[in-house]
Amino acid sequence: MKLPLPKIRELIEAIKALIKGPYTSKFPKEPHVAHRNFRGQPKYNAEKCVGCLACEMVCPVGAIAHRDDIVQNGMSKRTMIHYTDTCIFCGECEANCIADREGIKLSNDWELSFFDRKQAFETIEKELQLCEVCGGIVACKDHLKWVSEKIGELTYSSPTLYLSRLRELGVVDENLVAPFKDCGRSDRVKILCAQCRRQTTMTAQ
Repeated sequence: MKLPLPKIRELIEAIKALIKGPYTSKFPKEPHVAHRNFRGQPKYNAEKCVGCLACEMVCPVGAIAHRDDIVQNGMSKRTMIHYTDTCIFCGECEANCIADREGIKLSNDWELSFFDRKQAFETIEKELQLCEVCGGIVACKDHLKWVSEKIGELTYSSPTLYLSRLRELGVVDENLVAPFKDCGRSDRVKILCAQCRRQTTMTAQ
């Protein structure tokens, strides 16, 4: 029986394999290096993330969540949570990140096996800014700073923005803040949520 001769394509592939080496890696003996375009686990950047929740809103599988811990007269914080075991690595979180797509980014980490599923998540914490009248959440302080930097001098049209920015710089005299909570004119120059801003505006008129 006469054996079929190898095709030219097969000969070319065999020569390439001899010169460049095999296509397969030596994993798990050696770590596998994924292609630079491979979509691995999204990871938060605590320095860049502003806690705006855009990533949570666009996640198609609900792999991103948050928890707000409100402490009156103390440091309130927002915990951003990414569930690795639910994530499908679609990249929507990075694509919709308002912080120049730097707050959360896809990585090359793909070897994500866990013996305990309770370990399949990561978190970062961001400090919250509370309303000075009702104590409700206004936004993360980093988010207010981001908005302020984006709109520039227009920041001074909003007491919430410019006061939060000036406090960060340490140039606000707290003794000048009115101690009353009458939801009127004395509360206009304060850090307020949208509802209290509306109420104080209507009352002051």
